Amino acid sequence: MRPKIVYTAVFIVVISLCGMLFCFSCSKKSSTVQTENNTQNRKSSSHLSAEVYPPEVGRASAKAEPNQPDPNGQTGWNHPRSDERLSDRKEMVQTLCTLYEFANQPVLDAMLNVPRHWFVPPGVQAMAYEDTPLPIGHGQTISQPFIVAYMTALLELTPAMKVLEIGTGSGYQAAILSEFTPHVYTIEILEPLAKRAQEQLSNRGYDTIKVRIGDGYKGWPQFAPFDAIIVTCAPDHIPQPLLDQLSPGGRIVIPVGRAGYVQDLLLVTKKADGSLEKKSMMPVRFVPLLREKN
Repeated sequence: MRPKIVYTAVFIVVISLCGMLFCFSCSKKSSTVQTENNTQNRKSSSHLSAEVYPPEVGRASAKAEPNQPDPNGQTGWNHPRSDERLSDRKEMVQTLCTLYEFANQPVLDAMLNVPRHWFVPPGVQAMAYEDTPLPIGHGQTISQPFIVAYMTALLELTPAMKVLEIGTGSGYQAAILSEFTPHVYTIEILEPLAKRAQEQLSNRGYDTIKVRIGDGYKGWPQFAPFDAIIVTCAPDHIPQPLLDQLSPGGRIVIPVGRAGYVQDLLLVTKKADGSLEKKSMMPVRFVPLLREKN
């Protein structure tokens, strides 16, 4: 009997030690994950038709959760919300975080809150949340989600800023911009796309976005100057009218290069003295900027 008791006691001690080691390992792993999360959180924190201007607004003091009533009384303009395909939107945002290590939290919130499938044609609805550009008709596309997020982040928008978009397309990028400021102006040269985008934006509640049919190369002098300009089609050079309509301290994000070739995504900042600072951000490929025919 004594050997059995000794063996049993030894077995219990061994099991106890294994349990302690397992718990220590779990605790250490949990601590590591928490540290990584804290590091990611620190990275995150550091870092569009009525022709009437909305009332003056300030920065919202509370973040709007998707599918919840937006604090429009705080932001001063409407932010449409829906729970349609929410899981797909979350997966898209997760892809931005994990695949690209994109950590701009306000832009991630905007990408989560604006349903991309609202702006995608019926024939490609199943692919609405894939990280890829999609055809929207007339030889045009809706940009891939990462490019939308990346270009939006480069603008560093605040509620008081006035932003001009060249190339309305589906209206999706304009809706994303409207998450940050009510002062959104967007130009589309293709009339069918412009009318469809304007109707969709209006029907969905984006009532501060101004849409115009016209040649985006010329900008929108009536409402210039602009604090930020985003161009979602590629000219072979930066249009001078856009530079002229940019406020001192303002930014232009624009792809530049030949149609059908890899282009250069540029961030152009206009200094107080009118000089320009150009920075190449990444290689991209956009549809060409179309011009009015003489």
